[in-house]
Amino acid sequence: MIKRLISLLFLAWVLGFAWFALLPPMPAPPQKTDAIVVLTGGPGRIDRALDLLEAGQAKRVLISGVAREVKPKELAAEYRRPQALFDCCIALGFEAEDTRSNATEVASWVARRNYRSIRLVTTDWHMRRARYELGRALGDKVTILPDAVRSQPSFSTLFREYHKFLAGLAGGLLGL
Repeated sequence: MIKRLISLLFLAWVLGFAWFALLPPMPAPPQKTDAIVVLTGGPGRIDRALDLLEAGQAKRVLISGVAREVKPKELAAEYRRPQALFDCCIALGFEAEDTRSNATEVASWVARRNYRSIRLVTTDWHMRRARYELGRALGDKVTILPDAVRSQPSFSTLFREYHKFLAGLAGGLLGL
């Protein structure tokens, strides 16, 4: 009986990892939301969010997880965007250090503005966990549109992220 249970758990783990690694989330189609939220940490994320903002997909962007020493002027120069865009429409979040604290930071920002829909921009391999943590923090009153930035993650990145995702799910089930 124990061997069958272990075999079943192993099979579930293998199939889950195959799903996670072979069917990553995709970029979202054009759809307006109240705001765009981008989590720092991977190439192409901030570029994607800024492109969406400039295309009129939302009126505000929150960049969550920015290092405290970074200034809007520096980001504007780095991403070759006008300072006026950062002054009017882009907020920098300095509190987050990991995905769970990104979710807390985003939830607070969204609640202060009474937003009902956000577009979440992060890397494809990070999207499932980020979406899950954000959903837990925001509740069911805010619609989240996942918008994954395509990447070429290594096996070790996928393996590590899959286990972080599973740990987050387990923590959610246990109320942690």
